[in-house]
Amino acid sequence: MPPAIPALFLADAPGLDFLNSVATPIDTPVEWLDNGEGLLSWLQQAQLVPAGVLEAIRTHALPGELDRLAAQARDLREWFRGFVRAHKGRPLTAADLAELEPLNQLLRRDERYSEIVAPNNVSEPVLQWRQARRWNSPEALLLPIAEAMAQLVSEEDFAYVKACEGPTCTLLFADHARGHARRWCSMSLCGNRAKQAAHRQRLKAAPGGA
Repeated sequence: MPPAIPALFLADAPGLDFLNSVATPIDTPVEWLDNGEGLLSWLQQAQLVPAGVLEAIRTHALPGELDRLAAQARDLREWFRGFVRAHKGRPLTAADLAELEPLNQLLRRDERYSEIVAPNNVSEPVLQWRQARRWNSPEALLLPIAEAMAQLVSEEDFAYVKACEGPTCTLLFADHARGHARRWCSMSLCGNRAKQAAHRQRLKAAPGGA
């Protein structure tokens, strides 16, 4: 079963949210991709794959197939974590491209196509052009994740990709704050804990403090 705790989407970048699908936001590590059902649940929470597609793949998958796919997703995540941690804090350059070849190999497997459709909402234009994807196998579920990773490396300034400063926190985020002054994954998690710790430290340092 997927973890009872909802997945965390605090990074301001889907590619980093994927890395945060295993995390220690407070004290206890949580793995959201521990098995096939966990992967499907995370993809649904991340809104990377339509719910109907996830249900169809769940229904038609062979025994153990989704668990093996979850293992592939974890391997992909940890490979990409190494790249992000090695390069965060500075802009990426063309020289870094060679390290991303495993990601490009995955992206080349995509089966996208375009089509003209009629919208469901009558207030929208009568005909619309859209891109779609053929979900021919469970492995196709990795493709929207790969797109999120590609978007991260091509659109985010890695100078502002940061790790939370919480002592035990493992979360990463893209700092889009004014002045790029963000320090915490979330003020409701590590930010408040840091403020409380600083307050206790001031009390101890004050005359007569315990």
